[in-house]
Amino acid sequence: MAREKTLYVCRECGGSFPKWAGQCADCGAWNTLQESAVESGKAAAPRFAGYSGDAAAAMIRPLSNVDMEKTRRTATGLPELDRVLGGGLVQGSVVLIGGDPGIGKSTLLIQALASLSEYMEPLYVSGEESAEQISLRAARLGLPVDRLQLLTETCVERILTLAAKHRPSVMVMDSIQTFYSEQLQSAPGAVAQVRESAAQLVRFAKQTGISLFLVGHVTKEGALAGPRVLEHMVDTVLYFEGEAGSQIRLVRAIKNRFGAVNELGVFAMTDKGLKEVSNPSAIFLSRHEEQIAGSAILVTREGTRPLLVEVQALVDQSSLGNPRRVALGLEQNRLAMLLAVLHRHGGIGLVDQDVFLNVVGGVRVTETAADLPVLLSVLSSFRDRPLPQGLAAFGEVGLAGEIRPVPSGEDRVREAAKHGFTRILLPAANKPRRPVKGIEVIPVQRLSQALSVLFE
Repeated sequence: MAREKTLYVCRECGGSFPKWAGQCADCGAWNTLQESAVESGKAAAPRFAGYSGDAAAAMIRPLSNVDMEKTRRTATGLPELDRVLGGGLVQGSVVLIGGDPGIGKSTLLIQALASLSEYMEPLYVSGEESAEQISLRAARLGLPVDRLQLLTETCVERILTLAAKHRPSVMVMDSIQTFYSEQLQSAPGAVAQVRESAAQLVRFAKQTGISLFLVGHVTKEGALAGPRVLEHMVDTVLYFEGEAGSQIRLVRAIKNRFGAVNELGVFAMTDKGLKEVSNPSAIFLSRHEEQIAGSAILVTREGTRPLLVEVQALVDQSSLGNPRRVALGLEQNRLAMLLAVLHRHGGIGLVDQDVFLNVVGGVRVTETAADLPVLLSVLSSFRDRPLPQGLAAFGEVGLAGEIRPVPSGEDRVREAAKHGFTRILLPAANKPRRPVKGIEVIPVQRLSQALSVLFE
């Protein structure tokens, strides 16, 4: 019997080392080395063609001679998913989608496969659920499954052998942590298994032109589980998000080689599956019967889509030595910075006040255009004075108190006008060249100027 050799593999980058260490020498992560047994008597697994395709195509040629017609896009039947993918599913692409347990990843993908089955040959490979469970889900959702092929298997080599024989057009692998390669001795879900299984699947997709979906697990912090190299190998990385108890589901593109990143697809979970939300601003906006203090409307932008969301703030007297600064949907450090700018350049100190901030609907706003609405909502709550009816705002606030421009200002103004807003506060540099019908534009250059317009 061959003697086993012990290696220590980093779960972040997949690097292997002969002995344990507190820090990975390749990626610098701490406490990520895990013991893995490798059979030394077994021949090393042969390395085939690279991830990008067939080795026979490895030749030097002018970029102008590359045929772009091979990169065809196919509509999935779910417009919101097509938006996140960059316009549709690309032949030979590999998409990695991750999300919390029960968020709806399998539901989304089986709906997409059922729609694609009208003109493609789909294959659903499950390593977690039985065929009966998947059949029950499809029946509950009322999906057409006559042409939807199903395979319950966890060995990558056997899956690829069957796929090469039946030649599907699109495949779903649910999920990558449950599959294993016979070339390795470690258990499914180990760093080496995830990396090798994904490498074989990506290579197969590129060589055959099959569009491939990989479902990934996430850690308790919300990041994709497994080695970081997994995200580098695939073409597109999608995160499926949703607040507990809410029907709203968000699909966000973190990486996309065939389209823009940070695109956002919005779905609503129903008893018949996921339904597209074509006008998400109508969901994220809370139209109060009367204006309330501490509420401001932000015109943000997710990818190519302008989006209106409500920012709510609550400022209250603090009983603690260090007042609390709590932000949901916004970076907490940025909130602290904005409060310092408000004190220095607006003359309003909140050193003895607790400040709570929430972006309604569970949306995470990462762009700086939220700075001005955040400060307006905070000051509105502090003074207990509602903002004017029909007002929206956007703009970055600098440390010197200036209001800086943000991209796509005119598109944001048009989005606000489309939803019935009559006034918009924005950076002077973002003022539209032509008037937008139905909305009054209020350009400002300094934070003090914006505060005087609304609160004096």
